[in-house]
Amino acid sequence: MKILLTGSTGYIGKRLIPALIEAGHEVICCVRDTNRFNPPESLKKSITVLKLDLLNKKSLDGIPEDIDGAYYLVHSMSSSSDYESLEETSAINFRNALEKTKVKHVVYLSGIVNESELSKHLTSRKNVEIELSKGNYNFTTLRAGIIIGSGSASFEIIRDLVEKLPIMVAPKWLNTRCQPIGITDVIAFLSKSMFNPKTFNQNFDIGGPDVLSYKNMLLGFGKVRNLKRKIITIPVMTPKLSSYWLYFVTSTSYKLASSLVSSMKVEVVCRDNRLDDILGVKPLNYENALKRAFSKIESNAILSSWKDAYSSSGLTFNISEFIRIPSFGCFKDSRMRAIPNRRNCIDKIWSIGGTTGWYYGNWLWRIRGFIDKLFGGVGLRRGRTNPSTINVGDSIDFWRVLYANKKEGRLLLFAEMKLPGEAWLEFKVVDGKLLQTATFRPLGLPGRLYWYTVLPFHGFIFNGMIRQITNHT
Repeated sequence: MKILLTGSTGYIGKRLIPALIEAGHEVICCVRDTNRFNPPESLKKSITVLKLDLLNKKSLDGIPEDIDGAYYLVHSMSSSSDYESLEETSAINFRNALEKTKVKHVVYLSGIVNESELSKHLTSRKNVEIELSKGNYNFTTLRAGIIIGSGSASFEIIRDLVEKLPIMVAPKWLNTRCQPIGITDVIAFLSKSMFNPKTFNQNFDIGGPDVLSYKNMLLGFGKVRNLKRKIITIPVMTPKLSSYWLYFVTSTSYKLASSLVSSMKVEVVCRDNRLDDILGVKPLNYENALKRAFSKIESNAILSSWKDAYSSSGLTFNISEFIRIPSFGCFKDSRMRAIPNRRNCIDKIWSIGGTTGWYYGNWLWRIRGFIDKLFGGVGLRRGRTNPSTINVGDSIDFWRVLYANKKEGRLLLFAEMKLPGEAWLEFKVVDGKLLQTATFRPLGLPGRLYWYTVLPFHGFIFNGMIRQITNHT
């Protein structure tokens, strides 16, 4: 069968592709930016890449008429304060485009919405479901709560809180109940629902066997990691203060933190588990879902991470718009140094950031990350998805990967930190030498003042960094 997959570069989409191909389907992967889509070579023969933007009706004309099924896995939460309107428009455009095709079944992944008073985020998800259900095709909605898996936003936020805070003074919404589900079970439900007549024109809640408060989830995480933690909940923390608390302690963006806090005040518990029996899926409990996630982390087998989505920084842009580094009106810091061993040098470049750090003056990088957080930026807490591999679109601390070619020996990063301008950092191996270039395009007088303020530190940091990268040991 031919299946249209939206959200192909997202956390769920990247993990669903191998499952669909293994089931024998041909997958048409819809992406807004083809530069960000990097599927494994083993999957490419079963994939067709289609560039489209759900907010651009004309781009949807490229959807093939002969598709059999489609997945709707996109959302705009945290990319804009007006995401409700954007999500509704995207759903309507998608539905209208599908009505020109022969599609038989559409599956939508949403959030559990079983309370009368919903958060802005869950209300938006519900509205998308209503719009998609109006199409002339069979429609199925799967509603999930907290998704637990290596690289998921929920997992990483819980991990940040538990591993960094022995004692937590937390908002009272930590007593809200939810029903977490492992990412492997989400993928199983999604893949097995497609084309199954028993799921047609219905909605189902999906979750694991455990119903827990957020507080118990944090304590359960600590137990799995052998960490003793104490949590004190207080009633006086406002939603805004709660959002700042989550933002500063974890790697989430403020917009995402605000949306999550709003949702966490609403109980998300499954109405029933009838889909388990229909599809023959037996979900993992919370403890085993955590253990499975850590087994992936320890073996460096994380397939996707929410941090690599643009929502992790609150920015939305096409990589192609920034891959050409400007020269006019820019400041540059260029350094070149001979390398005794090309392979060793490139391996060091490909390991930069995250737990490895930036090879020199890491305390200054951490200070810059803290300052970035104070001004509403992403800081350094995002780290990186994999310690040794890099793909276009990945996040590396407060940088975004624009270009990565290990064979060529070139890595180009774009800054997502808060700046009065735009910044690039490039590493390029040429003729036995490493060329390291930092480029800054200032925005007005504040940008120029910023450059000259940090200029004394550049000589210290960038000189030390290239020296350490090019050293043989």
